[in-house]
Amino acid sequence: MLIVGLTGGIGCGKSAAAEIFERLGATVIDTDQIAHQLTALGQPAVTAIQKQFGADYVLPDGNLNRSRLRNLVFSDAVAKKQLEALLHPLIKDEVCCRLAVAQTPYTIITVPLLLETGAYRELVQRTLVVDCAEDQQASRAMARSGLNEEEVRAIMACQVSRSERLRLADDIIDNHGERSELQQQVEQLHHQYLQLA
Repeated sequence: MLIVGLTGGIGCGKSAAAEIFERLGATVIDTDQIAHQLTALGQPAVTAIQKQFGADYVLPDGNLNRSRLRNLVFSDAVAKKQLEALLHPLIKDEVCCRLAVAQTPYTIITVPLLLETGAYRELVQRTLVVDCAEDQQASRAMARSGLNEEEVRAIMACQVSRSERLRLADDIIDNHGERSELQQQVEQLHHQYLQLA
C-alpha cells in the first residue's frame, strides 16, 4: 500500500485537502484528530500532562486546558519537547494500528509536523505539501481557530519555513485559490496515487 504524508503550515488547508481525498475513497489518518482523542476527558494522556506540567493545565471539569497548553508550548521550547515526548509515541502507535487495518490502495497520513519531527519518514513513501502564501495562512488560521495574529505567527515560527517545505515535497498542492481548484488538484493526485499504488 502506498502511504502519503500530507503536511503544510498552519492555515494552508491540510484538512480541506484530506477531506477531499477521503471522499474520493482514500484512507485518511489525521494525527491531530488522534491527538485530540488521546487528550479527551478521562484519557490517560490528560493525567500524564497534568503530572508533567501541573494542575493549571487541566480545567476544573477534568478537560485539558488546551489554550493554556498551546500558549506554553509555542513560547517554551523545552515544554514543547516534553509534550511531544509524551504524546508522539502514543499518536504513532495509533497511526500504526490504523495502517494495519487500512483496505484502500493508498493511505494519507495528515501530519502537521511531518518535516519538523521526521517521526513518520520511515512510514511514508511520498510527502505531499499543501501550500499557500504566509499572509493567507495567517488570515485563514485566525478565522478558523480564533487565535490572534501574534499567536498564529508564533506557531508559524515553530514550523519549517515555507521554502524548506516546498523543497522537501514530492508533491505540492497550491491552495491559494478557490475550493474548486483545490478539488481539481486533489483529484489529479488521487489518480496519480492510484497508479503508483
